[in-house]
Amino acid sequence: MLRKITGFPMRNVLRRTAIAALLASTTFVTPAFAQDAQASASDDNGYGEIIVTAQKREENLQNVPISIQAMGTQKLDDLNITDFKGYAQQLPSVSFQALGGTPGTNVVYMRGVASGGDGNHSGSLPSVGVYLDEQPVTTIGGNLDVHVYDIARIESLSGPQGTLYGASSEAGTIRIITNKPDTSGFYGRVDGEVNTVAHGGVGGKIEGMINAPLSANAALRVVGFYQHDAGYIDNVAGTRQFCGTTLFDGEGAPIGCKLDGVKVTNAALVKNNYNQTDTYGGRAALKVDLDDNWTVTPAVVYQETKSHGSYGVDKSLPGLSVQHFFPEFRNDKFVQAALTIEGKIGNWDLTYAGAYLDRKTFSSSDYTDYSEAYDSLYQSVGGLAYYVALQDAAGNTIDPRQKVIGSDHFKKMSQEVRISSPSTERLRLVAGLFYQRQSNDIHQDYQIANLAPNLSVNGSPGTLWLTQQHRVDKDYAAFGELSFDITDQLSLTAGGRLFKYDNSLIGFFGFGRNPGAGFTASPPNGAFSSKTGVVQCFNTSGVRLKQALANGGSIALAPAAVAGGPCTNLATWNGGLQPVRAKDDGATYRFNLTYKPNSDMMVYATVSRGFRPGGINRRVDVAPYAADFLQNYEIGWKSSPMPGLRFNGAVYMQDWKAFQFSYLGANSFTEIHNGPSARIWGVEMDLNYNAGPLVLNLSGAWTDAKTTKNLCLIDDPTFACTGAGNLISAPKGTRLPITPQWKLSGTMRYSKELGTAKAYGQLNATYQSRASSDIRTAIFETFSGNVISPAAQLGELPAFATVNLAVGADWDKFNLELFVQNVFDQFGQISRFQECGSCGQRPYVVPVQPRTIGLRAGMKF
Repeated sequence: MLRKITGFPMRNVLRRTAIAALLASTTFVTPAFAQDAQASASDDNGYGEIIVTAQKREENLQNVPISIQAMGTQKLDDLNITDFKGYAQQLPSVSFQALGGTPGTNVVYMRGVASGGDGNHSGSLPSVGVYLDEQPVTTIGGNLDVHVYDIARIESLSGPQGTLYGASSEAGTIRIITNKPDTSGFYGRVDGEVNTVAHGGVGGKIEGMINAPLSANAALRVVGFYQHDAGYIDNVAGTRQFCGTTLFDGEGAPIGCKLDGVKVTNAALVKNNYNQTDTYGGRAALKVDLDDNWTVTPAVVYQETKSHGSYGVDKSLPGLSVQHFFPEFRNDKFVQAALTIEGKIGNWDLTYAGAYLDRKTFSSSDYTDYSEAYDSLYQSVGGLAYYVALQDAAGNTIDPRQKVIGSDHFKKMSQEVRISSPSTERLRLVAGLFYQRQSNDIHQDYQIANLAPNLSVNGSPGTLWLTQQHRVDKDYAAFGELSFDITDQLSLTAGGRLFKYDNSLIGFFGFGRNPGAGFTASPPNGAFSSKTGVVQCFNTSGVRLKQALANGGSIALAPAAVAGGPCTNLATWNGGLQPVRAKDDGATYRFNLTYKPNSDMMVYATVSRGFRPGGINRRVDVAPYAADFLQNYEIGWKSSPMPGLRFNGAVYMQDWKAFQFSYLGANSFTEIHNGPSARIWGVEMDLNYNAGPLVLNLSGAWTDAKTTKNLCLIDDPTFACTGAGNLISAPKGTRLPITPQWKLSGTMRYSKELGTAKAYGQLNATYQSRASSDIRTAIFETFSGNVISPAAQLGELPAFATVNLAVGADWDKFNLELFVQNVFDQFGQISRFQECGSCGQRPYVVPVQPRTIGLRAGMKF
């Protein structure tokens, strides 16, 4: 089965086939890489004037001195794109890390600005901003995976956008622009699809939209959708056997164990096509023209995604399969209410954009790999049965497997007001004020069935570890960009953003503490830990329990600052419990010089700076991490050398200074540090050619991102990585992970009139070269004596290519299409992960969806 799904005997032939498809247009045009630049609802074919709003005002794409990739309504429909993975695959400057592969957990990167390990709910903020219309929807722990239907365009802005877009736009910004209500007439559409996935089940979707004028000055636009993604990963039968009888030497010291302890099976959960997803929701927007100058547009979006099973393939098993032992699911729902007010004061434009986002997730995850790994690691000292205290109330050894029940309640409120001078003037200004407050209520409950209450987290029987925290991130900014036409052909732009951030975290994390004998009874908890958890909580006098026990102080604990926790150990004490804070202020900038010798050619040079705020490490012995900054130097061009041909590109060099680096440290506990700096060289190009019935789009990016100093195991300001216990985790010159050096995509579409129908055939292909899944290449000796680097343990992301085909016909009111995605059924690996820092025995791969054959139909009215 594995041979069939991976196509190993033909992989080189298929890779050449896909690359040949990408370069097929060289028969017709000058060789180049390209990006699809379809961006306007009024020009979905993308070959005339394309209007974008990347600079907070409507402009022709060819006049915007920014590297922009854009996909319009028609292009999104042509490629059958409905979610983030769909459009990210087509955008060469965009890469991502799938945290377990579950929808809604992807961490986005651009231009190689990736150190890996991001996405933890207590960790770094994202380096790429995501906007839905005018409002930021960037979230920690995975981007908001907005369903793509009736979308005017998706704009991908490469490089630091820290002047107009702020803190989470250090490496770039992705903007999802919806189609707006239209007073010109009543119309709508309904689209449906049914598909079958190789090695899997049957999926499909139904979508629709209605645009209804309410008067000459008001219109309502409503969108609804439901999508079922078929599963293709099987949960196969398996067992786990843990240590039982401990072996001792002549002096009574443990020297090993017999695998005769608890034995478990997953027979009750064996299922084919284990990973299924259902997504449903809708949008509604009301546009009201108050008069000729002022428009108010309130909008609301609701979406719920229910995912079942595992989305990663266990590479230690054959085929597309896993062996998991607890129910797995993730429910992710969000609602956003937004208000945009646009008007004029004199001949200046004034815009207000405000939004409130409420996102809730609830999940259950299998964590058996952790127990399996640590039972093996501790095997020489008796395994988990002897080394820790996983026992029931009667003192009997229990099944050590864990499951994780998690939830996040994310809220974001943002407000921006800005003014823009007339775009036709020689001197132009965009300026504004921005504020956002985002919070997250974090709950992670690591449960072991039948764990004794005295060995559990206090007040939560059966919980070995609990994370119960409240996080708040606040941003304030004043920004502006001033452009001046020095001559008719030469323009200068200078922009800046003054920022201030204030981030805080408070709550509880860790193990419980046996309350017996005034918190001194043994064992202290199921993990036999005396370092983390309740023992670090504050008493009513502001002294940590561990210190109070050592000094004979009070053991009366202060009430939990976050509901649901036993007490508070993540805080400071100043007359009471206060959140741990990380705050700073500073400035970013952008300078641009643009030369336009004629209406068909533009060349520009840009120097810009972006940043990502610093934050807090939860562990007391790990210092806070500072902001990191990205310095960008870029030369680009926009050209239309002949009718129907557009060729744009950019060459850049970026310095990523003291980049934030997240990893699973001791006991699989996330730590964030500032690492060394990295230098990133890159080229982006796009080419679109319309030869009448034949349309060609090509896009490509080359990224060379490497560290400029050593990455140390223990922080070392000299980056020599010397001192006791220190070593070089990644030497100078190590390539940054996740981002492939080459990423290409291309589409060739041929249309022909056949009676009343317009028939077409379409070929789309993508390719990406290999990439590392972890930056740490140094070899470590594990507890069990194995010698391996984290990068080698997790494994490399091999190069892969996919080919997609479609044939269909459009009539005046109907359309019909037969499509095949991933024609050659390639086992493309888009991400790798493991369940814990020591769980290298079972690396998981998040694959591209296997070959999918489907039929689409639509109707307009």
